[in-house]
Order: sequence, then structure tokens, then C-alpha cells
Amino acid sequence: MNRINDKLEEIEKYIQELSEIIPVDFEQYKYDFKTKAACERYSEKIIGAIIDTSFLIIKENRLKIPEEEKQALDILCEESIITNELKERLRDAKGMRNILAHEYGKIDDKIVFESIKDELIFDAEEFIKQIKKFMKY
Repeated sequence: MNRINDKLEEIEKYIQELSEIIPVDFEQYKYDFKTKAACERYSEKIIGAIIDTSFLIIKENRLKIPEEEKQALDILCEESIITNELKERLRDAKGMRNILAHEYGKIDDKIVFESIKDELIFDAEEFIKQIKKFMKY
């Protein structure tokens, strides 16, 4: 449980730091290359920590071992640890992370900004909430 709690605290720290630097509007984001790069990096770190946490929960609870990273969220959902709705949103976020990390195709800055600002922070906080609820069983 300590490693899971440490990971949840790590996610909370990343959310806080991202919240402090994300611009209020797209125009600021688009033209501030340092802030844009930092926001993209924080989103990668948040999603990475969510996946790491998922694997720790799977291992600690001796659940079915996923063959691929994306299956970790499926397993948490199958075990009623996270909701299906959250699983789908986090899979989308992971897809965005892969695009940012591996630069598949052209990155649409507006989509990235809106997903970070309007979805990622909320989804990461919801993930923490659902995991903490599960851990109190």
C-alpha cells in the first residue's frame, strides 16, 4: 500500500504543479513555448504515474497480469476498482500521451491544451478518488 500511496501523492503533486503553470487561455498557451512544453511533459508524467499505479494495484491484489499497458485500466475496471467511464477517458488520455511522447503525426495544440485543461486534471483527480475508495475496502 505504501508504494501505491506514494504514486497517488506523486500524481497529486504533478496535478498541483500543472495547475500552477497552465495558461488560462489557448492564445497564451500557443505562443509560450516553454509553458506549452512543460504542460505537455506534466501530462505525460501524470498519465505515466496513473499507469504505474494501476500496475502496482494489480500486482498487490494478485489480479490478472496485463499483456499490454492499456489492459491495466481494463483490469481495474473489470475488478470494479475504477468506473468504465473513467477507464475510457484515461485510455483517451493515454493515447494523447503516446502522441506527445512519440510525436506521431502533427500535434494539434488546441486539442492538447483543451484536453489538459478541461479533462486530464479532472480525470487524474477522479482516478485518485476511486483508488482511495477501493483501498479503504
